[in-house]
Amino acid sequence: MPHKHHRAPHISPAYTGRLAMAPVPSLRLPDDAMEPGAAYRFIHDELMLDGSSRLNLATFVTTWMDPEAEKLMAETFDKNMIDKDEYPATAAIEARCVSMVADLFHAEGLSDEDSSAACGVSTIGSSEAVMLGGLAMKWRWREKVGKDWKGRTPNLVMGSNVQVVWEKFCRYFDVEPRYLPMEDGRYVITPEQVLDAVDEDTIGVVAILGTTYTGELEPIAEICAALDQLAQDKGLDIPVHVDAASGGFVVPFLHPDLEWDFRLPRVVSINVSGHKYGLTYPGIGFVVWRSKEYLPEDLVFRVNYLGGDMPTFTLNFSRPGNQVVGQYYNFLRLGRAGYTQVMQCLSQTARWLGDELRDSEHFELITDGSAIPVVSFRLKGKPGYTEFDVSEGLRSFGWQVPAYTMPEGATDVVVLRVVVREGFSADLARALKDDMITVLGRLDALKPRGAFNDLQPFAH
Repeated sequence: MPHKHHRAPHISPAYTGRLAMAPVPSLRLPDDAMEPGAAYRFIHDELMLDGSSRLNLATFVTTWMDPEAEKLMAETFDKNMIDKDEYPATAAIEARCVSMVADLFHAEGLSDEDSSAACGVSTIGSSEAVMLGGLAMKWRWREKVGKDWKGRTPNLVMGSNVQVVWEKFCRYFDVEPRYLPMEDGRYVITPEQVLDAVDEDTIGVVAILGTTYTGELEPIAEICAALDQLAQDKGLDIPVHVDAASGGFVVPFLHPDLEWDFRLPRVVSINVSGHKYGLTYPGIGFVVWRSKEYLPEDLVFRVNYLGGDMPTFTLNFSRPGNQVVGQYYNFLRLGRAGYTQVMQCLSQTARWLGDELRDSEHFELITDGSAIPVVSFRLKGKPGYTEFDVSEGLRSFGWQVPAYTMPEGATDVVVLRVVVREGFSADLARALKDDMITVLGRLDALKPRGAFNDLQPFAH
């Protein structure tokens, strides 16, 4: 009896269909629909060409969270943060997070029973927070100057080492930026520079807690003391905004006795990025003010078309509530003890890596990871290759270690930087060191003399 071949009821190999045989339009909508699995595979495969986020040592942004946090965030993708009347639990969680941040920074007039006592808001990262802090300072300057403010040009004093969002703020909102230059060996601003730059049209001074370029802490207490003396001597009352995007969730736990926040009376507002050392996936930030008097009422809008009377003073409107939920998870999960343990662990790893680089014959250390867990360094002498060559060599191992030139006043200085984040273990640090040794050995033999100098990866 002849053997009968039975056809399988369904054979559909993943890569023999239309997606594998014909290109999919990438700049216009496709004509036809596709199966969910096929669309997933198409996008998933293209994303494999990205670098590994865990090996991206250029970014300050969180690349690992607990699975439980990821589950909570996935469950709340669909909740619009702005709909506070429809999602009261999410709104309450946001208010609690703002209160916790304000308390961490020693804001005034807080209450254990009333979260609305804290003056602040969650934002889409520190970029939006910076805009709000800058606008509040500009509006308060206008109130102080009076009706003739339109004939004057407000200015903002800050270092040339500020993040680019401060440049955006000044350009978008007609404020003159007064950049204080760096110099070789000094990559933060000084009180003397600040005093030379401020005048009666200065809306504020920006001081950075953890600079993007090196991770250093600017001398905030000394700057405030100099401005206090200026106010006493000349009656010039200049507020300070602290850009704590990188250091705001580190310094309170690593250096709790360092006074940089609202313990200094001259500090009126602070921004911080929850998606950096707040340990939450992007994008989540916060801006908090010392008290409600430092947020002008003119910046607050009230709408009722979403249900209820809702004050709003953010630049963005609709956004998902899951980032706030993720931040709240971290606050409850870790508490002060947990954040302290995480930051001490990251600092220990960063300082170990810094010690290894300092002890090598190749590098001069700029920051050793003790301020915040960031290590910045440069090549010694003229080895026949540049920091850009080192950065490119590390990419062949998967590591993304940025090389970049320093800001105005020190543009001839080139720096490499490693940001140690949650998920970058001591074992990975040892692997990076071993790969660095291999790369340096190759460069010592090849001496490419800056072959990759034109490749400057973005260093956020």
